[in-house]
This record gives sequence, structure tokens and C-alpha cells, in this order.
Amino acid sequence: CTFSYVQLEKIRLVSGSGRCDGRVEISINDQWGTVCDDLWDINDGDVVCRQMGCGRAVSAPQSSRFGPGSGSIYLDDVVCSGSERSLTKCSHRGLGVNNCDHSKDAGVFRCTSPNPLYISISLVNGSGRCDGRVEISINDQWGTVCDDLWDINDGDVVCRQMGCGRAVSAPQSSRFGPGSGTIYLDDVGCSGSERSLTKCSHRGLGVNNCAHSKDAGVVCSGKVPFLIRLVSGSGLCDGRVEISINDQWGTVCDDLWDINDGDVVCRQMGCGRAVSASQSSRFGPGSGSIYLDDVVCSGIERSLTKCSHRGLGVNNCAHSKDAGVVCSGKVPFFVINTPYNVLEDQHTFFFCFFYRCPPETYAHLDVVKHYSLSWGFSSV
Repeated sequence: CTFSYVQLEKIRLVSGSGRCDGRVEISINDQWGTVCDDLWDINDGDVVCRQMGCGRAVSAPQSSRFGPGSGSIYLDDVVCSGSERSLTKCSHRGLGVNNCDHSKDAGVFRCTSPNPLYISISLVNGSGRCDGRVEISINDQWGTVCDDLWDINDGDVVCRQMGCGRAVSAPQSSRFGPGSGTIYLDDVGCSGSERSLTKCSHRGLGVNNCAHSKDAGVVCSGKVPFLIRLVSGSGLCDGRVEISINDQWGTVCDDLWDINDGDVVCRQMGCGRAVSASQSSRFGPGSGSIYLDDVVCSGIERSLTKCSHRGLGVNNCAHSKDAGVVCSGKVPFFVINTPYNVLEDQHTFFFCFFYRCPPETYAHLDVVKHYSLSWGFSSV
């Protein structure tokens, strides 16, 4: 039907969390009805929010996001520039003219209110303020972030916002438990340099195809204590590599594990340089989490977690592949009274098996060849 006499238009937002978000409804002659979502966009939402005294629109959801309404569908094919004083001043098909149904009722999500949008961030259900489920608050209403496309760059932005350094890992699948309330962000794509998470690319505030079983989390470097040890070797400076995160010990996978990785471990341990970087659980299989996989160090990093890896706890490994290392600081060596050729051909094998000896080692061995059999420990 059409309306030949129109009383002063009224507008409201229904079935949202407050007066500034919900399904758009307008009243014509004291009869409330809805708006079809055909061509509905953020400019249309801006006009609604301004009419409501609620600032600007954050997003303009379609498909009855706030549930289907009832009664007349007053507007269809609404096209606003964003500057109109009321929704009925925008282009549309005519009051009451539509080819729509209530499954397509338009809405407005989280108008910013008369004041600027207030957004804060928190990490929940971790061991402290620097790890946990990512939650953001919009105008004092807390919600979560979906893990679709969630990665370490997104985590970096969160950690910087929190004053917690860099992201160590960006866990998915509700690693820190499912949250509740609104899922504010989905398909987040940060470069890592953004000043806040909402400045990153995303589908729009409150627009998602997600569930709380996919709430995103982050572990930041600023508050997570990392300890390292070598286990099941002959002493402090050789054995299976294990690291502790928040007092939980775990192992390192041997994929891509090499002498440079071992050097970093040995330096952390105060055990000199790596003599060998063993694979395939040379020191026996460990237990618990496998914290690191595909570790690639240049050898100059100050700790193993500073090396490139797949992400904390992310692996396709088993404890049968736990990595190990033999450091120079505690490795026994011997020199033996034997002719030079034998020393070079045989003893050098034993000595340099542990020490990665350079060619000049042979000259050193020639000097010490006159000594009788003796044992000691390297301090190299």
C-alpha cells in the first residue's frame, strides 16, 4: 500500500544492546514498521544514528541481524548520501513500496553515541595481563575477536596496545576458553604497525560469521617468563632442549634444527658454543607441549624464542623428534700420546666430533701429542 498522508516520522532501534543499535524501525501515523536491506549501507546507517542522537554508524548489518520485525516494510532500496536529516529524505522506492520480507530487515550496529566511540582492550583467562583471550570493549560492552585470518601480526598490535612487547604466538580455537557477548571483529588483517586492533582491516564492527569456539588469543613477550634447560645428558651443558613457559616445561621439534639453533641454546645456558645439534630424540623423548617447531636461528639471537619458528605451541611434530644439543662448555676431551698421523686421523675425529674444530686444530694437537693420556673439560 501507499501513504497519502504522513504524520511526523519517528524512528527507533530495536532488539540491540541499547538505544543506539538494533533493527531499524520507523513509525508512520503511529504504526511501526521496518526497512528493507536492499542497497542498505553505512551512509544509510549514518542518517539513522544522527536521527537517534547517536553519532555515526559503525556498521549497517543486513539479513535481519537483530531479528525479523513485523508490520509494514516502509522503505526499500534506500540510498542516502549520509548528510540527510532523516531516513525518509533519502532516495527510496516510496513509502510502503517494496519487494521484500522481514527476513531482510535492516539494522544499525553500535552507533558511536554523541561522544566518540570508546574502545578498550584486555587479555582474559591467561596467566596475567599479557596473555589470554583477546577482548575489546565498545562503549563499556565487552566482546571477543574471531580467529579467522588471525596471525602473529594481529597479535603484535594487541601486545603493543597492552604495553606487553611483541606477540610470541597468536593462538586460535578458544585456546583461552570461549568468551561471551558480541564478537566484534572477524577476518582481522593487520600489517603489525597499526596503533590499535580496530585500525586493522576487518569485516566491520560486529559483522562476523563466527562463534565463541573460535575466539582469538595472544601470548605476548612482555609478561611470559621463558626458562631453558638441557635434560637427560651428562650434565648441565648437553641434553634434550626444554623450555618453560609459565612454569610448564615442554620440548622443541627437530624440524630444521641445526648447529646455529644449538649455538643460541648454548649461549643462553652459559655453555659456550654448540658442538652438535642432535635430532630424533637423541637424549630420549620428552613430554608435555612441543613449544617450538621449524626453528631457524642465525646464531646471534639472545634466546631461542627470538628465532624464527611456527608460533608458540604450533607444530606438526611428536616427541620422537625432540631436539637436543651438546655444548662445548661441559664436554670432556682427551689428548693421547700417539704419533701425529694417528692423532690427526683418529684422535682428531673424537676431538672435533665435539668441537667443530677448524683446520688449525691439527697444529694444536701436534703440540699436545707428547702428553700422556689425560682427561679434562673444555672451557671453550
